[in-house]
Amino acid sequence: MDPRSSAQDVHRCDLCETAIVHSYCDVCHVNLCKPCIGEHISDGYQKHAIVPFQERRSTLIYPKCRTHEHKKCKLQCKSCGNSFICSSCTASEHHRGHIFVEVLHSYKTQKEIVKKDTEELENSISPKYEEIARDLENQLANLDGGYEKLTKTMSKQGEQWHREIDAIINKMKTEISEIKVKHRDILQKHLDEIKQIQSLIKDTFLILIELEKSTEVSPTIEYSSKIREFSKLPHKAQVTLPTFIPKSVDRNKLYTLFGEITPLSTATKEVSPLNQPNTSVRELLNEPELVATVQTTYTKLRNVAFLGKEKIWTLGETNDIKCFNINGSLLQTIKTKSKNCPNGLAVDSDGNLLYSDLLANTVNKVKNGQIEELIRLQGWKPDKLCVTSTGDLLVTMYSDDRTQSKVVRYTGSSEKQTIQFDDESKPLYSGNSNTKHIAENRNHDICVADWAVGAVVVVNQDRELRWRYTGHPSVTKNGPFKPWGITTDSQNRILTSNYMNHFIHILDQNGQFFRYIDNCDLENPTGLCVGNNDNLFVCEYNKGNVKEIKY
Repeated sequence: MDPRSSAQDVHRCDLCETAIVHSYCDVCHVNLCKPCIGEHISDGYQKHAIVPFQERRSTLIYPKCRTHEHKKCKLQCKSCGNSFICSSCTASEHHRGHIFVEVLHSYKTQKEIVKKDTEELENSISPKYEEIARDLENQLANLDGGYEKLTKTMSKQGEQWHREIDAIINKMKTEISEIKVKHRDILQKHLDEIKQIQSLIKDTFLILIELEKSTEVSPTIEYSSKIREFSKLPHKAQVTLPTFIPKSVDRNKLYTLFGEITPLSTATKEVSPLNQPNTSVRELLNEPELVATVQTTYTKLRNVAFLGKEKIWTLGETNDIKCFNINGSLLQTIKTKSKNCPNGLAVDSDGNLLYSDLLANTVNKVKNGQIEELIRLQGWKPDKLCVTSTGDLLVTMYSDDRTQSKVVRYTGSSEKQTIQFDDESKPLYSGNSNTKHIAENRNHDICVADWAVGAVVVVNQDRELRWRYTGHPSVTKNGPFKPWGITTDSQNRILTSNYMNHFIHILDQNGQFFRYIDNCDLENPTGLCVGNNDNLFVCEYNKGNVKEIKY
């Protein structure tokens, strides 16, 4: 090992290679002793930056101005999309009246993000993926032993049947070998996926390390965090070994009575999100309880969204959106920018209010009391909104001619996914403009309450139809099933309001009916949402009340 690069040795000058380093050129990244400083700066280059060695890499390297070639860009123009500009640019006609910010502020903010992401990747995300990979490797390592045990059990049964059953034994062993291949392929596929993500994490980690060291402004500011993407951990593969079920000997039914090999059982187990505690099982109460009633003064109350800290946003058929606490106190009122009646309501992961304006064809964000346009549609009308666990926005919408409906996923203002047809190219949702509330389950299923066809339609995150719920048989005694609002809780249960029959249906994640909430004097329930403690908030359309129900 070169003693000059050893951690046990002092730093040496890069020019003479003998003297102890005293200074550092923050532009050329060269270690210098006192005598060698003059030699280093004697090349006529005017931009050397000699600093004490302890302050190395402290000089920021600003981008050059494209308009004024001898100037450095130490400002950004917010009005021009945060473009880099120099001091001379600020006085130009092009930037007259624009808003400027210092690059240094953005740089320091991004540096903090880089540091935080580096620590989270190293200390939290990478260990989780390593744990998943080890689990898959252990399953693969134990695969032969499990199948060997299965084969021995089957062979023991075969010995009792002697020659007559030998052919059947061989046939069943072939079946097991085929299942084993499928089993191995499933586990290997999951492991390959995890390894691929680990490779991406490693690459990202290296990039972050370089960014931490780097003093270049542009790459640092242009860095886009992937923590949210990596934090969405994959499901764990749980592939159950088939079992052999022996049966008594009957020579007339040798194959069917010899035994049975259960199919390969493949399931996934959701991994708890990083930095979130595992949610314990919460059983349904025998009798739901009315906790509180908030009088909103709306005469036609349509929607409610939980803000947190016992606060809710509500909207009716007016141009204002009201925020209440659970005690019924009005905390804030937002008037829509267009003066139109809002249609959909949601709260994003930063606590900002989102609402859809059907007549203006926009989805808007309210941040610090200011309304900004987030999405503008052409040819489609935005209806209901849902913010997903990953921070995406789901919007139900229908075409201007009211013949088609679809769900669109957005990341920020960018369209990411469209959900409209099943695998037979048939529409998943009714094409008219009737209300279609939407919610995301914790298994990432997308649940839509389609009023017009009287069904809850559930698709997975790959847009595949999972199931439809069209009501419980007992609903026919009071009228048709017409779902309005929809929400989900921490146990993957789905709750939907039946406006015409005055109660709430509770379903499991596979669409199986649990029970009704048919007490608490509910009248014409519409919008629903669930709070942090799984308490249900229900809008009463005509009364204008929001009822909090513990169920």
